[in-house]
Amino acid sequence: MKLLRVKAGGFKNCADDFEIDLAARAGNIDEGQDCELLKIDEELYVYSTVGIIGKNASGKTSALEVLDWCYDILSAFALNGKHCSYHGVRLEMIFYLEGNLYKYSTELDDADVLEDRAVFKDQKLYCKKYDKMKSQQLYAEGWIEETIKTWEESENLSILRYILKKAGVREIYYDAFMEVGESYGFTCELMKLMETDPDYLNYIIPIFDRNISALKQIDETRYMLIYQGTERTYSGSELLRFLSGGTTKGMNLYTLAVMSLKSGFDLLVDEIESYLHKTHVRNLIMLYRDREINRKNATLIFSTHDCELLDLFNRSDNIWVTHSEEKIKIENMYDKYGCHPGCLKSRFYLDMYDTMADYEAFTQLKKRLMQ
Repeated sequence: MKLLRVKAGGFKNCADDFEIDLAARAGNIDEGQDCELLKIDEELYVYSTVGIIGKNASGKTSALEVLDWCYDILSAFALNGKHCSYHGVRLEMIFYLEGNLYKYSTELDDADVLEDRAVFKDQKLYCKKYDKMKSQQLYAEGWIEETIKTWEESENLSILRYILKKAGVREIYYDAFMEVGESYGFTCELMKLMETDPDYLNYIIPIFDRNISALKQIDETRYMLIYQGTERTYSGSELLRFLSGGTTKGMNLYTLAVMSLKSGFDLLVDEIESYLHKTHVRNLIMLYRDREINRKNATLIFSTHDCELLDLFNRSDNIWVTHSEEKIKIENMYDKYGCHPGCLKSRFYLDMYDTMADYEAFTQLKKRLMQ
């Protein structure tokens, strides 16, 4: 299964035409040369990496959350724990599965007051056979509505469970504000769930701290750490205080990336450069673009403030720009700005796309401090 496009309406402060397309369509596609593309069928490509850029409060996190909600429905056929109202939110997603394209739409509502879960209303599902169409024709007419009389609909579950059959991890969202102390246990337990060799930790953590040669979970609350050749035991909170913030985030993020690459699920990361050296971010991006490593078509989708980071992108149709005026809007760099392959994305610093920080407001603060 691979998600190709999402549309949202009524989602938080986003415009009603909020749309993110994950299927490649710009320019000539050369699968042999373009490491930013993943082939999922003949003439059907998605991206190995997708960047979302914008200034503070422009809606980058909201864009990731729209994707996360859709992935949650695709993964667990339910939506809960988002700590906000679901009322009036409309979602549409198009995905590829075993030679077919599916289009699913639903309107959401809140369950009972004390329950943080969504109710699914007016669900519709359409299907059509994929037949090597050009990418521009992916979403064209030809959809046939799926009507299976044996469906027993539940307002708390999506009808997608009848198509995807089995719940599973199809995406993980790494929030910039994740409680890193709790995430040690989360990461270790997820490695067990995904049947990932825990020895990967001992390859990952020295990348961020050369003093550490080994880290192992002893039980649910304790960890063994070998630091400068000495074995020590820590609780999760003690480990959090001992390790730097950059080491902790780097270890967790790279571990999630290993699981993503080994299992083929997509990884969403908010503010990917937070706490991390640019080199570590660049190396992570390159892992997803290495076909010998990314053999299961995993995609890294991230938000960033760092325009220079996007100079790693040769393409521009896999970069999205967010703006917040009355409503949050998202625009594709290739479609909106005609930013052609090979151009330097650091031209963002010229404010061509209105992503620079507001220096005038900063100047006013300086003047006030000087008074």
